[in-house]
Amino acid sequence: MTRRVRQKVYQFKGKKEAIIRSNTELDGGCSNSHATYEVDWTTLPDDAVIQLFLCLNYRDRANLSSTCRTYRQLGSSPCLWSSLDLRSCKFDISAAKLLSSRCANLQMLRFRGAESADAIINLQARCLRQISGEFCLDITDASLSVIVARHEMLESLHLGPDACQRISSDAIKAIPNCCSKLKRLWLSGVREVRGDAINALANHCGQLVEVGFIDSENVDEMALGNLNSVRFLSIAGTRNLKWSSATQVWSRLPNLVGLDVSRTDVSLSTVMRLLSTSRSLKVLLTLNCPVFEAEVDNSMMYNQKGKVILSFFSEIFKGIATLFADTAEIDGDVFHCWRNLKNKNRLSDEIVNWIEWVLSHTLLRIAENSPKKFDNFWLRQGAALLLSLMQSAQEEVQERAATAIATFVIIDDEHATIDCLRAAAILQHGGIGLLLDLARSSREGLQSEVAKAIANLSVDSKVAKAVAEIGGINILANLARSMNRLVAEEAAGGLWNLSVGEEHKGAIAKAGGVKALVDLIFKWPSSSDGVLERAAGALANLAADDKCSIEVAGAGGVHALVMLTQSCKFEGVQEQAARALANLAAHGDNNSNNAAVGLEVGAIQALVQLTRSQHEGVRQEAAGALWNLSFDDKNREAIAAAGGVEALVSLAQSCSGSSQGLQERAAGALWGLSVSEANSKDYASDNILSYLSLISCFCYFSIAIGREGGVPPLIALARSVVEDVHETAAGALWNLAFNPSNALRIVEDGGVPALVHLCSSSVSKMARFMAALALAYMFDGRMDDTAPLGSSEGTSKSVNLNVVRRTAFKHIGDFVRSFSDQHTFAIAATSAAPTALAQITERARISEAGHLRCSGSEIGRFVTMLRNPSSVLKTCAAFALLQFTMPGGRHAMHHTILLQDVGAPRILRGAAAAALSPTEAKIFAKIVLRNLEHHQMETSVQK
Repeated sequence: MTRRVRQKVYQFKGKKEAIIRSNTELDGGCSNSHATYEVDWTTLPDDAVIQLFLCLNYRDRANLSSTCRTYRQLGSSPCLWSSLDLRSCKFDISAAKLLSSRCANLQMLRFRGAESADAIINLQARCLRQISGEFCLDITDASLSVIVARHEMLESLHLGPDACQRISSDAIKAIPNCCSKLKRLWLSGVREVRGDAINALANHCGQLVEVGFIDSENVDEMALGNLNSVRFLSIAGTRNLKWSSATQVWSRLPNLVGLDVSRTDVSLSTVMRLLSTSRSLKVLLTLNCPVFEAEVDNSMMYNQKGKVILSFFSEIFKGIATLFADTAEIDGDVFHCWRNLKNKNRLSDEIVNWIEWVLSHTLLRIAENSPKKFDNFWLRQGAALLLSLMQSAQEEVQERAATAIATFVIIDDEHATIDCLRAAAILQHGGIGLLLDLARSSREGLQSEVAKAIANLSVDSKVAKAVAEIGGINILANLARSMNRLVAEEAAGGLWNLSVGEEHKGAIAKAGGVKALVDLIFKWPSSSDGVLERAAGALANLAADDKCSIEVAGAGGVHALVMLTQSCKFEGVQEQAARALANLAAHGDNNSNNAAVGLEVGAIQALVQLTRSQHEGVRQEAAGALWNLSFDDKNREAIAAAGGVEALVSLAQSCSGSSQGLQERAAGALWGLSVSEANSKDYASDNILSYLSLISCFCYFSIAIGREGGVPPLIALARSVVEDVHETAAGALWNLAFNPSNALRIVEDGGVPALVHLCSSSVSKMARFMAALALAYMFDGRMDDTAPLGSSEGTSKSVNLNVVRRTAFKHIGDFVRSFSDQHTFAIAATSAAPTALAQITERARISEAGHLRCSGSEIGRFVTMLRNPSSVLKTCAAFALLQFTMPGGRHAMHHTILLQDVGAPRILRGAAAAALSPTEAKIFAKIVLRNLEHHQMETSVQK
């Protein structure tokens, strides 16, 4: 998936709000004072302490209660323990026993999962009135029967919205036998609800006013007609209903006011028959009923006086408003208007609350499927409905609406794509401000769902901008510090999505978001994959920024991320942790993070191991990290010592059918490793002869790559049609070709045709350039001193050296000439006019080549080529040195120093004046000399 806590808490009113406001004023009044005041918190009035407790979740209430005797007494006040939300924590029998002393007056309980359901009875909460459970898939008949048997006072039981597949009619039948005061029963996904279970409810629960059997396979519709006390009935999503029988018996229910048949196969005739025959029915919900919607005529009015159909084709806000006698005061958002009405009757209030409840359920279900055919509904009124429901007084309605907002914008969760029009609808209706206000709530369940909605919406750049402008970054960073795992996870997800935008990274760091994210990794165990993946993903995005990467490292991020690569077995976490390390190591020229990652104990070994992962994304990011780390000499040694050469060659050999990203990084890591020790050390000798003695030191890593079979897969990658892949492979082959034995392998394994093709045909100038340099290395005479072709290391391959040399020279020459203009060259050759030289320089410039950093041995080799008998090699060498010394290049000054050290100016002047040298070689040599003078003057000015 930091933020400063806002002092004002919107959900509290009256006295609570006054207390919090007064505290804010005190804070503001003291902000400019240097005086320090000691406050004895135990002297606060009891009412103030109670209000303080009310702002905390049950976990923090228990912790605060343990600080002193006074707080222990006040912390046990019945008003603080009338409700418990246990969904975010591991709630088992031992936890229940610890809380049991505070639960004598517990009225409402929310839990998650079968383990929590089994532990409920240990709370000893005999006065429990409401139970609401989620993730009920594994809750059994036995668990439910024990729960209802121990809580005879139960008035409301809600299990869902996920399916209760292991609950049968036998357990439902036990409910009325134990809980005769039951007023509300809502069960989702029960496969079959038999008539005997429904009749038991009718016979024993005389106060039952609301029943919901949602998404069931089969419900006895005839037995539902015996629930005479029921005012609100929902069978949304239930299948296999016999509508003719249902219409007859349901229309005779004397108290039925609201009926929800959404997401069923109800027909238009059934709907009209229900409305016309039922005397008491006022509201009929038919959302997402395909048969009904196919038969309905949108131009006709189906609402009867005092009765309304709420469907996709109707204006839902207006339809609800018609239920009330005086609609003069109700305009637009009917729920908002109703909440602000002073004079409400009880039945109307119950109707509105029920409509909110079933609407939130149905809209969430529709959002989960989110077919494109509902686009018009969401844009026309669905988004506004969800935002209105988020302001409901019913906590579960608020949460479901927030969850629906988080869900309905998603197009592809795996690739993080959302529907921008739906996101814009939320933004247009003021939804971002509302979500951020609700994120300040002390209710953790609401916080997590709201944070999820903000996170998903922030994929859209316009929404992300609005979130940042309204202060959402501070809020999310603060939520990321939550002790509630679900809250922290969704807040981290929000920071992850916001950190995609370069403009938000600095704000996240300023808000303390970096430290909050690093702390999450240390705080939560490696089994908490959701929060760890989001935290690592956000850090990976932030680490791509130079300044933020320093802050990530300073906050302990390197150690935290390496710890994840070593200990966490979840592939999503491994992928993001490796990506974060790759980004941290990408700033080698600007900070010390590259070396810091390499020095972290076990970092390189873990990344090498991850290249063998079964998950392609993990392999890709691990290879990318090793690629970046390989720019440091010591890291290269460590990678090789950890078996990195073998692992990366194996990766390159197996990635032909993999993603382009994996192919590029596999080739890139080998490119980085193929720099030899001799090749990487900056040459600092006074003469070229010292270079010639050094050149016999072949690169250890380069040879190892060749011996391990790294050449053939790189040649295969060089044939890729993907620009990034073949460009990177060309760079690796260029480095490998520096070593004569590898050059021989490239020739024998068919690398010359692949490089020739790149040199002549690639869209990428860099790929063409590096392919030409690789060919130049291979045929500058060094390879001729190795074993004869066809006898190298026992191979039986045979290649005609003269043929491949001529082919290579032809395409090297064609490549260099493609950057020249004969007319301009002729002018420059006769007069050396600065204007002509400038024109040639700009035409020859390859911008990306300015990022290449050559070693002293490489520069020395190009200087030696200036004396090669081949005119093609002379021209190619001069062209290469031109690129490496081009003003504005990242390493131009470094290359200038190396050229001065090997006495290159003298050789360049000779090449520029040689009568037999090609015109291109002469002109390019002159430009290199001019570049050297430019950099020398620049150095003098700086001094």
